Amino acid sequence: MTQNITMPQLGESVTEGTIERWLVKPGDTVKKYDPLAEVTTDKVQAEIPSSFSGVIQELVAKEGETLPVGAVVCSIQVDGDTELPPAPTPKQSNVSDAILNAGVHKPVSKKQEPSPARELREPKAKARYSPAVLKLAAEHDIDLTLVTGTGMEGRITRKDIQELIAQGGTTQQTAPETPKQTPAPVASMQEPAGQPEAKPEMSAPTQAGDIEIPVTSVRRAIANNMVKSMHDIPHAWMMIEVDVTDLVAYRDSIKEDFKQKEGFNLTYFPFFVNAVARALKEFPMINSTWQGDKIIQKKDINLSIAVAAEDKLFVPVLKHADEKSIKGIAREMKELSDLARAGKLRTEHMSGGTFTINNTGSFGSIQSKGIINHPQAAILQVESIVKKPVIFGGNMFAARDMVNLCLSLDHRILDGLICGKFLNRVKEILENSNNETLSVY
Repeated sequence: MTQNITMPQLGESVTEGTIERWLVKPGDTVKKYDPLAEVTTDKVQAEIPSSFSGVIQELVAKEGETLPVGAVVCSIQVDGDTELPPAPTPKQSNVSDAILNAGVHKPVSKKQEPSPARELREPKAKARYSPAVLKLAAEHDIDLTLVTGTGMEGRITRKDIQELIAQGGTTQQTAPETPKQTPAPVASMQEPAGQPEAKPEMSAPTQAGDIEIPVTSVRRAIANNMVKSMHDIPHAWMMIEVDVTDLVAYRDSIKEDFKQKEGFNLTYFPFFVNAVARALKEFPMINSTWQGDKIIQKKDINLSIAVAAEDKLFVPVLKHADEKSIKGIAREMKELSDLARAGKLRTEHMSGGTFTINNTGSFGSIQSKGIINHPQAAILQVESIVKKPVIFGGNMFAARDMVNLCLSLDHRILDGLICGKFLNRVKEILENSNNETLSVY
């Protein structure tokens, strides 16, 4: 009896994954829970475990290939006629029960005896396309029957459609096409109207001394997610300036004592996270997501925190941030950052985020426009705290610690009125943070 293993959903809003490396080959005997492949998405790196004991029959997906959630990645020849029940997460795997269950398909009837790969690849009267391919094709008026796919046995991938769009593709074109003899610099300058997507790197000329850096699967997944966010979400942007002189003085006065007691540094960022969490409770519409025919206002305040590790960007989630003290926020942020840099983040660390806050000030930035973490409604950039001459108390000048807070918002859900009120509330909380009104514990 043949059982199929499919691409699991490795987090909310994740629609596809990339086979980074196969850990088995056809003919290998595997046990239930054994890891089959390493998979990468824009949110997490994980392993696909086997849901059955048996012999690997065929590896349908290739290393480096990106497949939609639910696509068959391999098949296993299993002894017996009964489908094995889902099992708890194995110790050697970092994936959750949900990932295990997602990889199980019903057995193939012995009377039919088709190979999983043959079933996937044989031409059919009506071709099957992934949801991502259908969505892109519909949005850009592309006739899929005229498109030549570059996937396995001619399957049309999302990358095929994206490249066709980047070339100004219409229903009269097929992809891939033979490159036309036009100057490369001119071709690279031509962009389809309203399309935020980066152009294919093949169109850029290279010269002696240039260095070509292969795009890793992680960087490709991040790029795809950014393109999706910019394509699907109508971004708007706001900024507010905040005087955090008292907050800076308070933090500086306790930082040495805090480090001695807690064993790690207290940065400014947890104060901002605390202020945002408090403000989100008062303005819950900011803590929402767009769902086509409805808007879902999230009950929990789970803050996604961007963490950079080498060339990778991870966004672990601080759950129930509104229920935590500043010390609790600081400790959990440190733990999540350590896990990210050690490559030990699991799916549960990355899922459930309802709003993103980004510490761009740690790089010296003073103003930036963030790309919203799909499908959330907004992202806040906390910029560098800088000394500036400010008029206050009438006609007096003084050097004050000032910071810009930059908010990108989904204009389908939010508008300037509610976002302006939200930012002003965050400003009010921060400007009134001092040794009399605030405690980190």
